Amino acid sequence: MTRPETRPPLRVLIVTEDDPLYVVRFFEVFFAECPRDRIDLVGITVSEAFHEPMHRTALRMWRFYGPTDFVRLCFRFALAKVKGRNIAALARGAGVPIVPTASVNDPAYVARVRDELTPDVIVSVAAPEIFRRDILGAARLACINIHSGRLPVYRGMMPNFWQLLHGERAAVVTVHEMAEKLDAGGVIDTLEFPLRERDSLDRVITGTKREGARLMIRVLERFHAGPVAAAPLDMSRKKYFSFPKPGDVRAFRKRGHRML
Repeated sequence: MTRPETRPPLRVLIVTEDDPLYVVRFFEVFFAECPRDRIDLVGITVSEAFHEPMHRTALRMWRFYGPTDFVRLCFRFALAKVKGRNIAALARGAGVPIVPTASVNDPAYVARVRDELTPDVIVSVAAPEIFRRDILGAARLACINIHSGRLPVYRGMMPNFWQLLHGERAAVVTVHEMAEKLDAGGVIDTLEFPLRERDSLDRVITGTKREGARLMIRVLERFHAGPVAAAPLDMSRKKYFSFPKPGDVRAFRKRGHRML
């Protein structure tokens, strides 16, 4: 058997969303700590978040955060934009090529990934689209996703919010195989991020992004070393959570949690 140190680097394509507030925290750690002698980042696709008009996203955030925290969040967003702090800039600084597309399911994009980039693994980090069969089959070894919730219980949106609301002891960050059904692929690895009795969503999202980056690096190093097995999910325990409603946010605050 070929020893890991003599194997060629694992070829990895990343798909993510343009979020200068939280997802960028993942890549600050990932690009800084990724062992490039073993993991070759062949490209990154940075898609628009939500795939909806800006005013609809703003309304969604207004209802979620409330007036005061919404203004604070907008100030953070504007400051990040002024500073040019974004995932694409971090990628360019790390020498990772940008691979643009309007949709990861576009046939031309899939063909480019399969025939030109030839990734061993495709990594989804908060990608705002459901991957269809063709893109799922474009990687030699696997398409994998990182999810900030225990699966299959916390499938869906905003898992950190729901884990805090439900009084969980820890947020479980999960790296799993991707399947055509959402958050249904086998689990490859997890980590637990401790939650406090009175916590902030901001702290938890930031912390799980940073620690999730290190978890993803460990998983990719396992792929580089040899075959990786995934544990099938017990889908009889599955649940799905959509974006929180104002009543959910009121219950969240009543527990003593803060948004920011």
